Amino acid sequence: MTLTMGVDLGSITAKCVILRDGCEVLADRVVKGSMVGGGAQKAVEEALALAGVSQEEVAYVVATGYGRVIFAGANEEMSEIGCHGKGAFFQEPAARTVIDIGGQDAKVIRLGAGGRVLNFAMNEKCAAGTGRFLEVMAQALGYPVWELARLGSQATGKVAISSTCTVFAESEIISHLAADKKVADIVAGIHESIARRIAGLAHRVGLEEKLLVTGGVAQNQGVVAALAERLDRELLVPRFAQVNGALGAALSAFEKSSLGR
Repeated sequence: MTLTMGVDLGSITAKCVILRDGCEVLADRVVKGSMVGGGAQKAVEEALALAGVSQEEVAYVVATGYGRVIFAGANEEMSEIGCHGKGAFFQEPAARTVIDIGGQDAKVIRLGAGGRVLNFAMNEKCAAGTGRFLEVMAQALGYPVWELARLGSQATGKVAISSTCTVFAESEIISHLAADKKVADIVAGIHESIARRIAGLAHRVGLEEKLLVTGGVAQNQGVVAALAERLDRELLVPRFAQVNGALGAALSAFEKSSLGR
């Protein structure tokens, strides 16, 4: 039995996946706080406990994500784009487009046969269209971010959010509340704003089915539905959507361990 680990250190969360023999996910954990506050180590410790194994039993560890260079527990660091491609192919071999919406960036990746990355585009200079954008909008509305999907499902219309800048969009939200617009309709507008931003990225890369949505924002069905409508495509949210990058890192670790490197 060969155990490998993938650790994805994002801007907001740390994700860890432990894989057995390159084919079975034994444990996956997501912990708030990544590069500061010990989030990475906590994710690793929780994943090890969940899998019922020790760190010494893990043959190889690959780190990916923003914080990969400062994670001391890895044998190797790898690009998050490649890891997301591997994770998506493992979860859905027919996947050809991956739309990953994380805390501070969004990326769209075109895949070829075997999960090979053909092209990609990223939105990393602005929080618009990311999980952070959702958090700021939720705070402006006075709700926790996980309530947005439920609120959006109650909408009878969409309040337009025209600003692509998070700061200006927050001001729009406050103005809409002052104008007594329905919260549910504002939330639907927020979801549409994110979908519009991501769709622009997707069209730059080119769309090919099947399309997977990954990252923490994939848990918000309102955003996924708005994006599916905007792209006029069916979108699949895989089981390990939020830890897809860590899964790909664990798969890469298995390849390395199999090569004896």
